[in-house]
Amino acid sequence: MSSHFLGNSCLIENVYIASAGLTAGMVEAQGPLGQKFDKTYEDHYCGEDSFEKGERKMLQDALNFCLQKAKKKDKDIDLYIGSDLLNQNVTVSYLMRNIARPAFNVYGACSGFALSNALAALLIEGQCIDNVVTLVSSHNATAERQYRFPVEYGIQKKDTTTFTATGAVATLLTNKPTNIKVESITLGRIIDYKQNDPNDMGRAMAPAAYDTLMTHFHDLNRGFDDYDQVVTGDLSQYGHELLKEMLAQKKIYPKNYDDCGCLLYDIHNQDVFQGGSGCACSALVSMSYFYEKLLNKEMKRVLIVSTGALLSPMMTFQKETIPCVAHAISLEVVE
Repeated sequence: MSSHFLGNSCLIENVYIASAGLTAGMVEAQGPLGQKFDKTYEDHYCGEDSFEKGERKMLQDALNFCLQKAKKKDKDIDLYIGSDLLNQNVTVSYLMRNIARPAFNVYGACSGFALSNALAALLIEGQCIDNVVTLVSSHNATAERQYRFPVEYGIQKKDTTTFTATGAVATLLTNKPTNIKVESITLGRIIDYKQNDPNDMGRAMAPAAYDTLMTHFHDLNRGFDDYDQVVTGDLSQYGHELLKEMLAQKKIYPKNYDDCGCLLYDIHNQDVFQGGSGCACSALVSMSYFYEKLLNKEMKRVLIVSTGALLSPMMTFQKETIPCVAHAISLEVVE
């Protein structure tokens, strides 16, 4: 392997994206990217008898689409790496019990998309394995009742609230060349700016996004101009603006920066508060809108910085603050 770490970052030479499967909920279907998903559902149950089973159904369907597009079967995959928001990663675990293949569960909160794909890229680049499927999911109803209050309670939301995306994405990474490659990764550090409000995740995560961005640029001697687009995962409006303020303090004013939480929904006409959050947020936007732009060669290189608030209700009840993390992955057109 010729690739090696430069600080917290690594250039990747031989990892490609073969296919992706995307499923999404009813609110996401009504958003600006709704027509780009493989399947959407009419309610939060997705044809099942509980929200948790509905989330698992979305992930299974996303995996089926991913494998079908690549003309692969379960047995062709060397490893599955999955990430979701529920305690003990139960969405991925309960899905994988029916698939007799090796599996990792990783937890990075809403940063799961970049985290799982970064780990997959390292394993493939190191010539350990050939084919990895990454799995990420989140669900508005399951996440709300785990981290805050069940949606049935009708709790009054704060202005700072973000809306957990309902969706799932399965992505097949391989060492066999395709039109899109994983070009680099940056592994994030855990950053805690002493924020303790579980209803203000965007601004809690902004410092972690800033740290990973600056680390990525420093390690690889790059800046915003080296990318057609830079996107954070789910800072949404408030966090998005805070990150721009942090960049402005360094006299950095990027015109090619946006946030997946602001892109997944029509935040002015949909009841999603500050915008989207959740594992599925950056995954749905990245593997629909930006992946399509890359395939059509409308863009050449995109940097995705998935953000995660490592929130534990037990710890916030004990007056602890909320540590956050962000991991980055860049996708590039193969010339």
